[in-house]
Amino acid sequence: MYFLKTFVLTNKKLSLFSAVVLVVVQAEERYMYDQYWITVALREMYGVTTIRKTMAEIEAEGDLRPDGTLVINGRPVAIVYFRAGYSPADYPSEAEWRARLLIERSSAIKCPSIAHHLVGTKKIQQELAKENVLERFLDNQSDIENVRKCFAGLWSLENDIIVNSAIESPELFVLKPQREGGGNNIYGDNLRETLIRLRKDGSNETAAYILMQRIFPPASPSYLVREGTFVRDNVVSEFGIFGAYLRNNDKVIINDQCGYLLRTKAASLNEGGVVAGYAFLNSIFLT
Repeated sequence: MYFLKTFVLTNKKLSLFSAVVLVVVQAEERYMYDQYWITVALREMYGVTTIRKTMAEIEAEGDLRPDGTLVINGRPVAIVYFRAGYSPADYPSEAEWRARLLIERSSAIKCPSIAHHLVGTKKIQQELAKENVLERFLDNQSDIENVRKCFAGLWSLENDIIVNSAIESPELFVLKPQREGGGNNIYGDNLRETLIRLRKDGSNETAAYILMQRIFPPASPSYLVREGTFVRDNVVSEFGIFGAYLRNNDKVIINDQCGYLLRTKAASLNEGGVVAGYAFLNSIFLT
């Protein structure tokens, strides 16, 4: 609900009452149902219209007015909400890249902008874990220390000592590419083989990965339900916070939390994507 209110507040702040929300989707969209709920809620509760377009359609139908307004088939766009564009597969031709550039050059609010998109990559996580980097963003030393305690080890593949350790003991590491969603991380023998291959090839492909210290959270018994059947298993969970952030140049207008996502999977599994078929949606029960 807060997510929807943030969209509406953005429109009000920028006086874009007649403009639409553009939802960027894949040609064969798997997430249409939760996207449809947002579309219906925006329309019925706030009178906001949404349109759905692929990157290729945006390139074909989109244009920029002299004042920077993004227009799709003559309709001004207030907010561009990316539900696609996070994977190389979403950019099969130059048309998709031209669409992304068109959006970024426009005055429409991007969710996310290309800068915030890149901030979510594993490489930025690694950079934030370096000494004296958190100090650029936090003033309180106690807060800095508490945040740093949450970090696992993160290294580039330029660190020969860590790479050697990962080859010798791959079960203690995860090799992560700059990707979103489940099914992309590399573990165990595959990790060792990939590191040996990358070192042998000596290519720039090493920059596409980071090494991370593997986390071994405590497991607990639970029931997992899928398609009407359940199994009892030892599980681990991943807790994430949804955030709403809006700024105009250096002025922060909104910076707040708006809910959470708890994913639970069998402790024996490596990957954790829900749609990928590994994890389950869950809720917090505080005692």
